[in-house]
Amino acid sequence: MVKEYLTVSHIAGPLVLIEETSGIKYGEIAEIELATKEVRRGRVLEVTGDKALVQLFEGTTGLNVYQSRVRFLGKGIELGVSTDLLGRIFDGLGRPIDGGPKIIPEERIDINGNPINPTARDYPTEFIQTGISAIDGMNTLVRGQKLPIFSGAGLPHPQIAAQIARQAKVLGKEEKFAVIFAAMGITFEEANYFITDFRRTGAIERAVLFVNLADDPAIERIATPRLALTCAEYLAFEKDMHVLVILTDMTNYANALREISAARKEVPGRRGYPGYMYTDLSTIYERAGRIKGKEGSITQIPILTMPEDDKTHPIPDLTGYITEGQIILSRPLHRKGVYPPIDVLPSLSRLKEKGIGKGKTREDHGDVTNQLFACYAKGKEAKELAIILGEAALTELDKLYAKFSDRFEEEFLAQGEEENRSIEETLDLGWKLLTMIPTSDLKRIRDEYIKKYLKQESPKSEVQRPKSE
Repeated sequence: MVKEYLTVSHIAGPLVLIEETSGIKYGEIAEIELATKEVRRGRVLEVTGDKALVQLFEGTTGLNVYQSRVRFLGKGIELGVSTDLLGRIFDGLGRPIDGGPKIIPEERIDINGNPINPTARDYPTEFIQTGISAIDGMNTLVRGQKLPIFSGAGLPHPQIAAQIARQAKVLGKEEKFAVIFAAMGITFEEANYFITDFRRTGAIERAVLFVNLADDPAIERIATPRLALTCAEYLAFEKDMHVLVILTDMTNYANALREISAARKEVPGRRGYPGYMYTDLSTIYERAGRIKGKEGSITQIPILTMPEDDKTHPIPDLTGYITEGQIILSRPLHRKGVYPPIDVLPSLSRLKEKGIGKGKTREDHGDVTNQLFACYAKGKEAKELAIILGEAALTELDKLYAKFSDRFEEEFLAQGEEENRSIEETLDLGWKLLTMIPTSDLKRIRDEYIKKYLKQESPKSEVQRPKSE
């Protein structure tokens, strides 16, 4: 029998203090019944002696200290899981909001999950095609990887997230692939964009959406990514599916963490964020990966907006330590009209080399990527030099590299929101651009690949490939 308490002693914002309790655990779910018989749910944030601090999901408005009854359910937040989750839309606490029936679960799983034993992890080695050249060609996503996107206010990360969600697939063999999409603290307009886009393109059929809006409680925002990852773990490790988890926006999540920390009067760390934010973020990011002996996998793309485009801000800084690289969106590219505005030079995929090459993408992939990086970097340097010293100070080769950098942005990085490029199309486009550069300067590509893939005729352009010196 569940014990009831009439010992609410203090209410402060969303927090409620209950005294004279016993056997209460951190993270446990509580129900508070108001005098009007309305029932609200909350989560235990702290237990000290016989006192329990509970944060309510729905807020404390209308709560009466003397007439409120509190019940502790003896368990944390759980998600009822089954394959019927696919194609459905839920709120930030896992309740259906698409007008469909309630899910009849095969089992109920605690959303905090269990850490993966490091010795049981399998190394990520398989390529995932997103259809976006700047990612597939330059900063490849590998199955089981966690690769965040660092964005800024006003940049088109929602469009990029939706494009990846509908285009991402595993190459080679037909395998069960699902997308779990968790949105935290977004506006109704953004939520409507994602839902409409998923339905319009049919991507909803293989997706599960968890949507927490900006006006929803902060404590709910803490639960949303964990619900999404619990769903992903069930589909990946119980149903052998390959799952891509997209989490947006992790900055809103971290701000909710700071809000709750302030309500608990904890000593703040950097910029007011709690000192345990690194540990908290790691409990989300480290739930990606592969497990030996299991067919399924979880690949993660967390998206965060850097406050003031600052890469040293605590949220991107700590995220960079935990994850395996980052995709950085560029405001100057966005101003030029380049979509997606991915700045490939500071971007990085630490597992890229493990997921490309013969039998995975194409034998020339690694060499082409390295050469494109080198040529684009030289072109950017040449353009910066021209700004300082004037274009007359540039050599003919410098001017060629400057021209290359412009065409690289216009033709390779830029593509339509509905454009889904195969990895072969991306690599062929790279080779086409490399015809601008003298063959003697292609020092990062093996000769056999130059003979096999480099088309000797110049592309239709006013720039002709100069003779080798």
